[in-house]
Amino acid sequence: MAASRVIVTRPAREAARWVDDLRAAGLDAVALPLIAIEPLEDPRALHATWRHLSDYDALMFVSAAAAEHFFRGIDASAAARSRFWGTGPGTTRGLREAGVPESSIDAPPADAAQFDSEALWALVRPQVRPGTRVLIVRGGDASGRVSGRDWLAREIAAAGGACDEVTAYRRLAPTFGEAEHQLAAEAASGGAVWLFSSSEAIANLCRCMPDTRWNAARAIATHERIADAARAAGFGSVRVSSPSPVALVASIESLA
Repeated sequence: MAASRVIVTRPAREAARWVDDLRAAGLDAVALPLIAIEPLEDPRALHATWRHLSDYDALMFVSAAAAEHFFRGIDASAAARSRFWGTGPGTTRGLREAGVPESSIDAPPADAAQFDSEALWALVRPQVRPGTRVLIVRGGDASGRVSGRDWLAREIAAAGGACDEVTAYRRLAPTFGEAEHQLAAEAASGGAVWLFSSSEAIANLCRCMPDTRWNAARAIATHERIADAARAAGFGSVRVSSPSPVALVASIESLA
C-alpha cells in the first residue's frame, strides 16, 4: 500500500528541510506551515541585549529561527566566552550557520528521545550554579512580547542561576488561501497524516479552519504535550513519535 500524504506543519524554513528528508525516505510529504516567522517590528530590546552579551555565561536558543534572527545583526564572536544551548539538531544547525563553533554548543544529540528543554537541562544542569547568568532567546507573539514555556527559566532559578529572556522574532498565525484550505480539508477527512511539532501550530490550524471536525484526521506528534493538544482539538488518531527522522518515518508508515 502506498503511504499516505504527510502534512508537515513546521515554519516554512524548517518545513522545507523536513519535507526533503521525508521525500528522500519515499513519503509523499508536503509543507503546510502553521506558524509564520517574522522579524520584530521594534528590535530595540534585542539590540540593547547585544551590548551586554559578555554578562552571560550561556545563551539558550529555543529554535533555529531564534539563532537565525538573533545573529542577523551581530557576529557570534560577541559572545565568545559563553556556552550556546540548543534544543536539538535544528537549533544546532542554526547556531553553526550563524558562526558558533561546534565545540561551544550544548544540545541533545540527533538520536535523543526528545528535543526539548527537559532534554537540554539534563545536559547543562552541571553548568549552572549560584551566580550563573543565562539569556534565553525565543520568539514572541504578534506584538513581539515574550511567549512560550518558562519551565527552563524556573529550573535555572531553582539551581541558583539568574535568567533573562529576549525575543528575536515574532510567531504569527498563517494566512490560508484556497490551496491551503483545500489541502487542510482533505487531510481533515483522513486523507493524510498530520505531523505536529508544536501545540501552537494545532491552535493556529483550528483558528484557520474553525468549522472543521477533526475526528477522522490522523496525526503524529513529537511530544506527549503536543499529542494532548491534538486530541483536545478533536483529532481521531494521534500517536507520539521521537522526532528523529527514522522514528518519524516508521510512525508515519504505521498509520498508512
